[in-house]
Amino acid sequence: MKFGAFAASLLMCTALAGMPTAAFAADDAGKDENAGSDENANAIVVTAQKVEQRAVDVPITLSVVTGERMREIGVTDMGELSAYVPGLNIQVQSANNPGFVIRGITSDSGSAQESPRVTLYYNGVDISRSRGAYQGLYDLDRVEVVKGPQATLFGTAATIGAISLVSAKPEEGVSSQMTAGYGNYNAYRAEGYVNVGNDVIAARIAGQWKKRDGYVENLAPGEDDLYAQNQLGLRGSLRYTPTSDFTADLVLTYDRQRNSGTPFLSKDLGSTSVDGLYDAAYLGGSPQSGSVLGKDKLGLDRDVYDANLTLSWNFADGWNFTTVNGFRKFDALEVFDADGSAAWYLEFAEHAKGWQANHEGRFTYTDPHWRASFGWNYFIEDTSQYVPFSSEVGTYLQCTANVIPGLGCVDGENNDTAAKATSLLTGGAYSQLPYSSWYKNTGRNQTWSMFGDVAWKPTDKLEITGGARVLIEKRRSGYATYQPAAAVYGKSLLPIVNTNGAYTYAEDTFAAVLPRFNVLYRLTPQINLYATISEGRRSPVVQVGTATDSSGAYYVKTSKVAAETVWNYEVGIKGQVGPVSGSLGVYYDDYKNFQVNQLTTAGTYQTVNAGSAANLGVEAELEVRMTDWLRAFGNVGFISGGIDDKPENGQYAGDKFRLQPKWQAAAGFMLNVPLNQTTSVFLTPTVTYRSKIYFEVPNSEATSQAPVTLFNLRGGVSFRDGRLQIAGWVKNVTDKRYLLDAGNTGGSFGHATYIPAEPRTYGIELTARY
Repeated sequence: MKFGAFAASLLMCTALAGMPTAAFAADDAGKDENAGSDENANAIVVTAQKVEQRAVDVPITLSVVTGERMREIGVTDMGELSAYVPGLNIQVQSANNPGFVIRGITSDSGSAQESPRVTLYYNGVDISRSRGAYQGLYDLDRVEVVKGPQATLFGTAATIGAISLVSAKPEEGVSSQMTAGYGNYNAYRAEGYVNVGNDVIAARIAGQWKKRDGYVENLAPGEDDLYAQNQLGLRGSLRYTPTSDFTADLVLTYDRQRNSGTPFLSKDLGSTSVDGLYDAAYLGGSPQSGSVLGKDKLGLDRDVYDANLTLSWNFADGWNFTTVNGFRKFDALEVFDADGSAAWYLEFAEHAKGWQANHEGRFTYTDPHWRASFGWNYFIEDTSQYVPFSSEVGTYLQCTANVIPGLGCVDGENNDTAAKATSLLTGGAYSQLPYSSWYKNTGRNQTWSMFGDVAWKPTDKLEITGGARVLIEKRRSGYATYQPAAAVYGKSLLPIVNTNGAYTYAEDTFAAVLPRFNVLYRLTPQINLYATISEGRRSPVVQVGTATDSSGAYYVKTSKVAAETVWNYEVGIKGQVGPVSGSLGVYYDDYKNFQVNQLTTAGTYQTVNAGSAANLGVEAELEVRMTDWLRAFGNVGFISGGIDDKPENGQYAGDKFRLQPKWQAAAGFMLNVPLNQTTSVFLTPTVTYRSKIYFEVPNSEATSQAPVTLFNLRGGVSFRDGRLQIAGWVKNVTDKRYLLDAGNTGGSFGHATYIPAEPRTYGIELTARY
């Protein structure tokens, strides 16, 4: 990256006069030994390094969004959060398939045989498995987004960063809050909490319910409109503090979705809404959906259960022991029309289920010159992905290979012309030949690790940190298929070898050492410089499949994709000068054995080694407190990188990473003007920008999205010192039409599909606090 580009990004950031960095906003109380002046006494306290610190004192690139900030800007969903954090993108294709992207690196694979790249933590426990990761955002204390490999802090899955969700904990006293809202698309939202307790024991119950009609009309008989939402989240928390040195936190969470189908829209099969994006579509599904795919209609049924127990004990001067224990179980069934048309052609479901358990113990020691932590972790998960397929033989052959020239697949009036193919091909002997098959992959993965960090403070200004995680992991993968020969045709429809339901397994054990080094230099009590070097690693893939020999018999085909590794180098500055606070960081990532999910001609994914890759980027955040009633905020991120343009990287050479924008920015202000002692008027307009992205690797212009700029607005009136609030909101004010995703399963059959992002939504809400 040339100096001119670097300077331009810095000047852009400065000119925006602050872009959202709640990391330095004085929203929540917290103070440590370095808190300094009273002006900074309320700087946000984070636990990114497993100890309580001001965000400014953490020697890594860190963005923090508090629960209060999310309420102020109207964030109620994971997908909305990423617009306000530089270097972060969260694509929620469905609650069953969220994609978490940090600095252009995506973690969204549904295969039970693969590991994630981006760790998602919930109250200190890894919940990164894609199909079990999504949950509602409500009653959170904060979200910490840690950039760069953080193996000693967040485990081996934090290849390039981690997202840590921290729920609001029970506290002393009685308090409550309830928000009820209504918006277009018949959208209802209700969320809130009740807290009661004393200084020994306290309890908190929180929840969120969201229900909305679909924003893409589905003309298919018996089917619901697409992208309708019915989501429920419940959380119960209990805190026990018998002494000032001991705290026990128990958190139980339930998350549920009963959403309608995902709008996979086709450009070439019939008349759908892909050009108008939000016009009517025709996704017909399968007549045998209930018996073959598991649900009578397109849509998602998903349940997630989570339990977390954290114990913290200050047992000696400067010493603490914390143990974090979690269990998570998920069961998600999604039925989808992969061809995006009226034809009974590519009708699939995915039934993903499994459980995860985590135990961690960590000792920490702190004195004026040293801070050390060391401990152990055990993580185990047992998950599976079952994919049934339903089609009609003649329709499949006609839509895939055009076996009867001139017949077509689906015409412009959404007539399933391919449905005539079976009768024509069999001379009228059969009018319809239903077909079904399935494949399944499983994974049982275990990791044992020891980790440690030591920070030395030789002077009040200098802090040097070094640490490493030593890990051993055992990965066991399984695979089975049932791909019977289709009637009359004599072969299976999908090009997948049939094991007739028999499972094959393979396993292997791996070991690694992952270090990190950090330096923090305090220019002043409120301004810090930092530098970091760290290594990240995505686990090797034990990939199990099948192939056939010369006699036609199948055999086990096992491949091992080498671990993806990355060395991360970054420097930055963070701090506060008067009313202005913020951060600026520059980083470089060097990847080896970069893993890519390749879509096969059977609509399945396999992991391949795309070779070397690199990223060079800049991230900046600023906030300006202009007056007591006006704040400006914002962020900007720049990434220049991708898979190296070298001949040895083959078809991927020179490609940008999936879902990686070159530029990403957001800005806004929060106005809160008092009218009298108990009443105020507030207004929060925001703008977000994301440059062009590619949805697939290898890159294709057909599956890309041009730059997108969105405007959002939230405002209202607050009464009785904030105890009662009436607010209105608009998201995507200009009704910008753009794509959320493109390509998908249909693309591997020559019929790419396109998913429209959310159109303009608006509504009103009432909040009461006690």
